[in-house]
Amino acid sequence: MSLASKRPGNTLAETYARDGVVHLPGALDSGALADALAAWEWSVAHPGPLASNIRQATEATFYQDLYNPECLTGYRAMLEASPVPAICAELWGDPAVWFMYEQVFLKEGGEARRTPWHQDSSYLAVDGSHLAVAWITFDACSKEDSLEFVKGSHHGRLYNGSRFDLDDDTAPTNPTSSLPRLPDIEATRGQWDIVAWAVEPGDLIVFHPKVLHGGAPTHPGGRRRTLTLRFFGTDAVYDPREGGAGPRVKDFHDRMQAGDPFRHPSFLKLG
Repeated sequence: MSLASKRPGNTLAETYARDGVVHLPGALDSGALADALAAWEWSVAHPGPLASNIRQATEATFYQDLYNPECLTGYRAMLEASPVPAICAELWGDPAVWFMYEQVFLKEGGEARRTPWHQDSSYLAVDGSHLAVAWITFDACSKEDSLEFVKGSHHGRLYNGSRFDLDDDTAPTNPTSSLPRLPDIEATRGQWDIVAWAVEPGDLIVFHPKVLHGGAPTHPGGRRRTLTLRFFGTDAVYDPREGGAGPRVKDFHDRMQAGDPFRHPSFLKLG
């Protein structure tokens, strides 16, 4: 898939570098989408040690799982056949791509809370421009109900993570960290360059993990099943966070120093 050919004169690679996020309608054909859904279903059927239900103010379900140590059992074939690694490689202009980890989400059964504004990089000990989160939905979402991003925010400061507190979305994950507290973006939306898209199954959104992003709530009778796949490339380096950070890979952090190439035998090389 050539990204340059989809947007002549303004390649998606340039947009990704500038904005930190791109929307690719119909990037996954029916086979690739079915493979991704099968991987999502494998995760739901085989919860890992970090599977959890995020606390709600209602009876709605907000389920997530990530870093399943057996992930490649259910994901390897899908990843090796998927167009997504090649898309990431073209976005950052380098053929080397490694898979870092998966994260699955399920919101259903009522009005599930909004996903607070945050940056994935706050929770990950990695830095670089060759980083990407591929967001795949299996349910259509209107623009108002989709994932939202602050354009270009990956060029700015890194904030403390949100601990998804029901009473305060900006409550920090690590209160003793020197990282600044998240701003209350939802309360000051007009001050931020926020972008979102209506999405259909088969669409792909790819964003840099340092981009500020958050998700709308689901509504009674609605359901949102999403899969995120995290990838890195050649220039990714180890960047430890105060208070600890992922990825949750055995012995990984013990062998790494700040600035080391971000590598481990458990990361599947795809390009």
